Amino acid sequence: MPQRHSKNNNDLAFFTYDEKRKLGYGTQKERLGKDSIKPFDACCLCLKPFIDPLCCPKGHVFCKECILECLLSQKKDIKRKLAAHSAQQKQEKEEEDEKLVLKKARELEAFDQQNHGAVPQYSDKNHISDKNGFHGANSVRVTSYEEEALRNMKAFWLPSATPEAPVKLDAPSTSTICPEGKEKLKLKSLFPIYLTDENNEQTKKPKSLENNFICPSCKVTLTNTLTLMAVSTCGHVFCKKCSDRFLAVDKVCLVCNKECKERHLVILEKGGTGFAGHGDHLQASDFKHLGSGSGLGLVRPATKT
Repeated sequence: MPQRHSKNNNDLAFFTYDEKRKLGYGTQKERLGKDSIKPFDACCLCLKPFIDPLCCPKGHVFCKECILECLLSQKKDIKRKLAAHSAQQKQEKEEEDEKLVLKKARELEAFDQQNHGAVPQYSDKNHISDKNGFHGANSVRVTSYEEEALRNMKAFWLPSATPEAPVKLDAPSTSTICPEGKEKLKLKSLFPIYLTDENNEQTKKPKSLENNFICPSCKVTLTNTLTLMAVSTCGHVFCKKCSDRFLAVDKVCLVCNKECKERHLVILEKGGTGFAGHGDHLQASDFKHLGSGSGLGLVRPATKT
């Protein structure tokens, strides 16, 4: 009887390595295509060609309307959280004051009873008296015992035995954050950028969806394959080659002759959204585990093209 090859199906109690690979076991990798990468001239929020673009100090570009609306909604959310936190603090303070008043009333009543020998009278609302209205030592002992038994009873269906878990609100942060880089962002830190189109005109609004922009120095068409640099003082955008060769050396913008230091050069991010890849992270990977309950032993995944 000839021996079976490892790639053939067999009657073993486990899957061979080749069978696992055919079922999709392991890490599957695929390089992202052009449709999965955000263009450099698209807003990070609406993913459309930006209009009146504003750039943050980390190089994320947004439409002016999109980023203003985002920051305004964040401020409204912060205001709502601050109001809820202050209301909770006020309520906690009132509860502490009420407990302090009740404690003092109990101490005064106990002192008065000890000096005058009066029958103890309880004004605490939480105290449960017996049916005859007698507030003796026996009734107090029975009531405390019943409360302790009810507290330890695991009867979650009883409304009186259901524990209350008040929600503790922490003090919210009062700083607005960048929706892309998750760092603190203020409106005054945003600066406008200006791209040069093929007609050598500085523009902030694209005339068409397929508008081509060039570097004002070397006249190279700007694409996602190039690293772009923006000057935060004037907003003009250059390719990184021209920026390193001229701007970093001469300390002057080539378009408007405005002073430009090395700290004023900002690298523009070409992507960075939840729907698009960017930078060097252009490879998607998916790990599939073959085991009980995974269902991969019944269905073979479609091969990626």
